[in-house]
Amino acid sequence: MKNHPHIYDVINIGYGPVSEILALALAKQGRSVAIFERWEQRYPLPRAVCIDHEMYRMLSALGLGDELPNVSHDGPWYRWFNADWKELLAIDWSQESISGGAEVHFVHQPTLEQMFDDAVKSYSNVDINLGWEALEVTQKSDHAELVARHAKTGETKTFYARYIVGADGANSMVRDAIQSTREDLGFEADWLVIDVLPHEGVTLDIPTAAQYCNPIRPTTIVPAGIKDGRYFRRWEFMRLPHETSEELESEEVAWKLLEKWVKRDQATIVRHKVYKFRSLLADKWREGRLLIAGDAAHLMPPFMGQGMCAGLRDIWNLAWKLSLVLDGKSDDEILDTYQPERRPHVRNVIEMSMFLGKIICISDPKQAAERDEAFFTGKVPPPPPFPHLIDGFLRRGADGKIADPVGMLSPHGRVLMNLQEGRYDDIVGLGFKLIVRNSQTLEAIGVSERECLSKLGVTTVHIVESGTQLASAAQDLDRKFIPFMHEHNIEAMVIRPDFYVYGVTTESNGINQLINDLVQDLKKIGVKVV
Repeated sequence: MKNHPHIYDVINIGYGPVSEILALALAKQGRSVAIFERWEQRYPLPRAVCIDHEMYRMLSALGLGDELPNVSHDGPWYRWFNADWKELLAIDWSQESISGGAEVHFVHQPTLEQMFDDAVKSYSNVDINLGWEALEVTQKSDHAELVARHAKTGETKTFYARYIVGADGANSMVRDAIQSTREDLGFEADWLVIDVLPHEGVTLDIPTAAQYCNPIRPTTIVPAGIKDGRYFRRWEFMRLPHETSEELESEEVAWKLLEKWVKRDQATIVRHKVYKFRSLLADKWREGRLLIAGDAAHLMPPFMGQGMCAGLRDIWNLAWKLSLVLDGKSDDEILDTYQPERRPHVRNVIEMSMFLGKIICISDPKQAAERDEAFFTGKVPPPPPFPHLIDGFLRRGADGKIADPVGMLSPHGRVLMNLQEGRYDDIVGLGFKLIVRNSQTLEAIGVSERECLSKLGVTTVHIVESGTQLASAAQDLDRKFIPFMHEHNIEAMVIRPDFYVYGVTTESNGINQLINDLVQDLKKIGVKVV
């Protein structure tokens, strides 16, 4: 590659939250990153209203933990009611999660993104190019190229990177460039989304978080985050068959729909807009040095609050794999695991969102009555558990299959280690981890296996019960690790850098085989184990 001024490690196209956090993760690794966004200002209005515990942990691990409590609040119970306000379904978003803290945290997206933006801009190795429209992406054997045009001057330039990630939304140019089509999973509905800021001192007598499954007007009422100590609220109203999107976007219509819940003298409408909720899933996520993430790869109904979370999972999966490739520690074959791991996972999340969406998106009274009867007579099964990884870089049994807890999200909580107390990720750090729960297992690790762990940069953590005084061991202060390992009969487990369980052993004398399998599986995906 000759005669070009500079090559970045990664170019991100788009500058929404997915791109911001990928840039932050890469910047913390010391990568050179360039961002290209066609708009001169970041989108100022909220879309997503929550992040889950896994993403809260990820953002905390990236150094945002001290700020997150100021821009988020714990989720409440999420309740689904019929037209007579009889409960159909309830999901406890406030319960303690495996990652520590509540299952769901509500956020005001513009405030959250400002925090992301500030963090990204604190790194000199990130170039942010706003007002540059991405026109074309191509790739050669050793690099990728972006042609972009400045919106004001019309200047067109070519930029170079080892990899280009299209976090460029539902109409992704990068997705088109890799000739990726989208599978339509069959959900489509128009909803008017209204964000409201109650006036100072006003308390609204409304459900905290609810789906009002009234066929006369299916309605969503949820928190919409916090800014400067003030809490936003969101209403969503389904467009009925006889209505047009244009008439729903009238502010007068918005206030008419809100009048049952909030009056004009009680609040200000921050925005009102009709959105088409869809369920789309790209069939190809990578072509060589070109990748897609976030809305470019998938769209889902909002009823699980997982749209932004799914995009953040994409880049968290990519970040540690790109790190190995960019450091020369792995061939880019490791990136082949990206789609097999992420696509089935996000498909399951989309299907869960559709399951919930189909409960509320009923405007026919007869069908609504049949739905209610099915719930009240117990004919409707509960929502399935949240999905975990089912393919990719995971340890398989002798039968070639993956069995729980492999692929599950690992626990997280406060620990006390070497006289330091804090969040496990802060005390132990990120990367591959081997967690063992007794001294016999630790002592059973062979010399060659210890050398492999060292070469791979795997940190070994001996986890013990709180109050156990053992040098260099980590005390499980929140009782997250020991109960999880006891429940699954785990003596030791290897945790991937993105917090998922790679593999476990249920016997102390199986520890060396677990380590050797880790080494062999890493080799299979291109990691250079010397």
